[in-house]
Amino acid sequence: MNDKRILYVSSEVVPYLAENEVSLHSYELPKMINEVGGQIRIFMPRYGNINERRHQLHEVIRLSGMNLVVNDMDMPLIIKVASIPKERIQVYFIDNDEYFKRKATFSDEEGVLYSDNDERAIFFAKGVVETVKKLNWVPDIIHVHGWMASLLPVYLKHYYKNEGIFEDTKIITSIYATDFEGTLDAELITKLAFDNLPQEAISKYKEPVFTNLMKATIDHSDAIIIASENVSADLTKYIETSKKPFLPFTPKESLKEAYLEFLKNKVH
Repeated sequence: MNDKRILYVSSEVVPYLAENEVSLHSYELPKMINEVGGQIRIFMPRYGNINERRHQLHEVIRLSGMNLVVNDMDMPLIIKVASIPKERIQVYFIDNDEYFKRKATFSDEEGVLYSDNDERAIFFAKGVVETVKKLNWVPDIIHVHGWMASLLPVYLKHYYKNEGIFEDTKIITSIYATDFEGTLDAELITKLAFDNLPQEAISKYKEPVFTNLMKATIDHSDAIIIASENVSADLTKYIETSKKPFLPFTPKESLKEAYLEFLKNKVH
């Protein structure tokens, strides 16, 4: 793993948000790679419930200032950065006042999903890629965690397919049991079609429920990690029959060895 460049793109990361399977893995796996000499970056959304002062986030002016088009609307991209204390790991935050200022992550105080979560996911995917291009830091591997990050593989394989810098980049996706109730906006497929993503690539988004989002992400990934012990039987079978390299669920005590072995021997 020495000098291997791995970009972690996640919906949630500790210590910036509460501990759960996604946020813990999105911290622990980069830490493992860091310890064996790999080069890493982490990207996540800058939700309004992240305490900027406590975590010492600051805007990166040279990276901010772009506008991203989401469903024919120009949305300003703001990039912030912080370092995880003691780990020397940089975390980049994708921000936009319209999408991420609110004081929660995915749903309101009643537990209802935000109606624009689909557009937030599109903005996040595009924001990550555009920022990586500006950084001129070409990852060997992109490792995706959480459904808010799940559009990234689809956009990389189609919208950004002619970007030469990602030609040799492999995409791994970790699949979690962490679900959401209900469905994203039914117009998601129309918004993806606006970006000229081919119909056969986005057909699963006709019904944008959690399982279909994950299946579309699996379709566009080069390798899969089953990150929860209780991933649904439907998704587990989909992974097993996908003909893609996959790492079965591995308990925490043996995860480091299994993960490093998987990256070394299955993702190339």
